[in-house]
Amino acid sequence: MSAKILVVDDEVQIVSLLEKRLKANGYRVVTAFDGEEGFKKACSERPDLIILDVVMPKLSGIEVAFQLRAEEKTKHTPIIMLTAILNKGDEERHVSFANSICLAKPINSEELLSKICEMTKGTAK
Repeated sequence: MSAKILVVDDEVQIVSLLEKRLKANGYRVVTAFDGEEGFKKACSERPDLIILDVVMPKLSGIEVAFQLRAEEKTKHTPIIMLTAILNKGDEERHVSFANSICLAKPINSEELLSKICEMTKGTAK
């Protein structure tokens, strides 16, 4: 069975683009459009990986990542954090979460797919 990926971003165009790209590469995709919805779906859907925007309404990606790591069901789920605002301090803060990486927007599709493949090893694609 293919890996299930949760995409959480408040920008509809980015969610749509990622959903199409991931599905075209054989992944199952679940979407959410703010941090609060993303956290709830992460707990209920139990994805194999979460793509999480940093700047979002209701809960930021940073707040969601803290909650995910505190929750037993999601504490080991790999996270790829996406941000348009990436400076040295931010990058270090974002990648301080276990089993997570940070990528800058605009997204390089090939790099993203490569990281997803690396982080979902053991999950049949």
